[in-house]
Amino acid sequence: MLNHKTHKPSCKVWIEHNGKPLIGKGGAEILQTIEKENSLSKAAKTLGMSYRYVWNYIQEIQNAIQQPIVETYKGGKSGGGGAKLTDLGKELLDEYKQVETYLNQVLSEPRGWEVKSVKLSARNQLKGKVVAVEKGIITAKVKLEIQTPAVITAVITKEAVEDLAIKEGDEIQAIVKSTEIIIGK
Repeated sequence: MLNHKTHKPSCKVWIEHNGKPLIGKGGAEILQTIEKENSLSKAAKTLGMSYRYVWNYIQEIQNAIQQPIVETYKGGKSGGGGAKLTDLGKELLDEYKQVETYLNQVLSEPRGWEVKSVKLSARNQLKGKVVAVEKGIITAKVKLEIQTPAVITAVITKEAVEDLAIKEGDEIQAIVKSTEIIIGK
């Protein structure tokens, strides 16, 4: 029998756009290294990847979202060219890092995994009022003041926010799925 001392939970994170993977751990490393090196070729070399691979990866993302995430510039007499992330590229990288950090924190908390007798279902519904909506590139945060009173935050897709036409002041329900929220004391 396995226990938390011999194994640990793990997951892979990626950001999707229109239901298709956009950026995962490798893509985040590429963007982070471009940001650090200010160059596609230096980033490729640092990561042990070909320049062509890095260039094609960036182009795939940009084609998917129809907006630039990396800005390149040519060199002159004084030196070579370079590259930097656009504001959108920075936002995409930050969004990935936030989700990855949050999930790693949840997964690293052993107490959350010790509770095995708790039964949860979709009947776990919290009614409340939306107090803030923050839209990112792909995901959105919806802050909900529940009647206790307390405020909870749900990270959902931007598309879901737009499909449901969620805005501040709306009365909505948060339906808690046991696979996504772990509470321990």
